[in-house]
Amino acid sequence: MAAFNKFNCFVADRANGLHNLGTDTLKVMLSNTAPVATNTVYSNITEIANGSGYTTGGISLTGMTSSQTGGVYKLVSTLDPVWTATGAVGPFRYVVLSSTKPLIGWWDYGSSISLASGETFTVDLDQTNGILQDT
Repeated sequence: MAAFNKFNCFVADRANGLHNLGTDTLKVMLSNTAPVATNTVYSNITEIANGSGYTTGGISLTGMTSSQTGGVYKLVSTLDPVWTATGAVGPFRYVVLSSTKPLIGWWDYGSSISLASGETFTVDLDQTNGILQDT
């Protein structure tokens, strides 16, 4: 599983009330350009081209739950987002998590991935430990 990396702005943005992870629409998008920890907004991200099963803006996460236990906040998606290629998709290496607000974080898959028509790519979200944990 790819490691999750938070954008620097995320913790401050949460503290300043820019995110309500219990109600915001969260999306994952694909990029082949490395995100930078200092990126702050969607326009800082270079998405892969629209088409062949990929839609600009990415996929909305569904099945979201959040909880707080012992001072640790956990965000979980019970459904993994999946893209099915209807033609060539990619290459991409990064999956970026954002909301209608500033950026949240990204996963680096270590090398570029390309999909042929009919192939799928699933973002395997950790349903035990969550997408992210904050203290």
